[in-house]
Amino acid sequence: MMRKYPFAILFFLLCFIVLTTNAFPQSFNKIKAKAAKGDVRAQYELGVMYAEGKKVKQDLAQAKAWWEKAAAKGHTGAEYNLGVMYAEGKGVTQDLAQAKAWYEKAAARKDSRALYELGVMYAEGKGVPQDFAKAKPLFEKAAAAGHGGAQYNLGVMYAEGKGVPQDLDQAKAWWEKAAKQGDARAQYELGVLYLEGKGVKQDYALAKAWFEKAGVQGYAGAQYNLGLLYAGGKGVKQDLAVAKAWFEKAGKQGDARAQYELGVMYLEGQGVKQDYVLAKEWFEKAGAQGNGGAQYNLGLLYAEGKGTTQDYAQAKDWFDKAAAQGDARAQYELGVLYLEGHGVMKDYAQAKDWFDKAAAQGYVGAQYNLGVLYAGGRGVKQDYAQAKAWFEKAAAQEDARAQYELGVLYFEGQGVKKDYAQAKAWFEKAAALEDARAQYYLGLMYAKGEGVDRDFAKAKAWFEKAAAHGHIAAKKELSILLGGKP
Repeated sequence: MMRKYPFAILFFLLCFIVLTTNAFPQSFNKIKAKAAKGDVRAQYELGVMYAEGKKVKQDLAQAKAWWEKAAAKGHTGAEYNLGVMYAEGKGVTQDLAQAKAWYEKAAARKDSRALYELGVMYAEGKGVPQDFAKAKPLFEKAAAAGHGGAQYNLGVMYAEGKGVPQDLDQAKAWWEKAAKQGDARAQYELGVLYLEGKGVKQDYALAKAWFEKAGVQGYAGAQYNLGLLYAGGKGVKQDLAVAKAWFEKAGKQGDARAQYELGVMYLEGQGVKQDYVLAKEWFEKAGAQGNGGAQYNLGLLYAEGKGTTQDYAQAKDWFDKAAAQGDARAQYELGVLYLEGHGVMKDYAQAKDWFDKAAAQGYVGAQYNLGVLYAGGRGVKQDYAQAKAWFEKAAAQEDARAQYELGVLYFEGQGVKKDYAQAKAWFEKAAALEDARAQYYLGLMYAKGEGVDRDFAKAKAWFEKAAAHGHIAAKKELSILLGGKP
């Protein structure tokens, strides 16, 4: 939960005041001479010089030795720096107990950095049992002294209810303090609050403003969200070119979500020229990081031979990865591979297993195919009742194929009592969604007077609709009605 700065950045921060105020006007030798005589500031500064390799070859062992001398005389900065060395295992064997001991010495002198680091140790359970109750007062003391990281982490604790009752107002207040100091993480979190309307009124414009502050600092999550805002026209005028630019910034930093979105843009030609090769490249980057959507789309590209040579084995491999994460679309596609024998031996039982997984998540195509399997007795014992149940689930989601199949069940009396009125109702639903087979059946019903009064005009109208979709039998029936040869 809590984030720490990398070791090198920490040392930079430690030395910032010294280096930027020209605190080393003297030569290395003069500072070393003073340090050798016991000057505590010189001992500390000499340690910094060795740590940073300033005016001397970098030597962390020497840095440690001089900081220990300064720390023995109560120099807070030296105590803190020794804590960092032991915490990160730089120049010494990593030893969190030693790190904690040094941080505690510095914290006793109200060093906000040491207070913060101790808070992180308790929050993350590093070298100590995780204890948010102990982390909170340490962060509060550091935050009161203006430590942005502590302010950010207090915001996280209140947002997640860790060690404190969840309180989004408090979270927002702490993040605002950190954000004013330029903390990109806090700026990002404020953006999320406004984006999702958590603890505040949803406001895309304010979300954008906060994400921009974090995004210009290189915060990938903010850059990704800016891409989403511009792509969706939320809080801004829709601008796919700007969306792409933000996604690229985040994607180049390894943000898998942004890489996925770039893949989608190239896959669908949104704001860019459609390019399956580039789509594949971005999906590969995201897929390698476990992005399920990217893995699914890679499967489709290989299955359809778009941007690459058609390769069902590769398609199956990517679908497997996405399916393992619960992606219903990938589970469905694996079912199709086994149903049709693409790249695998045809196996209706395996197809059913994958369709079951996807259908349980409400995936309409899988529900329809399960109906087909049960109706045909493929991989299962033929069971029209089960077929009807699955077709009904798919039909409720406006799947025209399932609506047509339900019409057939009632028309033929398969697993149900023959019922032309029910058959007609289902055929009409499917026909309204341009299902040619349903339109053909309605034509037959009117032509033969089955369940309806015979009406050649209506029969002709339905046959014409089906024929316009290329339905061969409908064309023949239409020819007969018009007095031609079948």
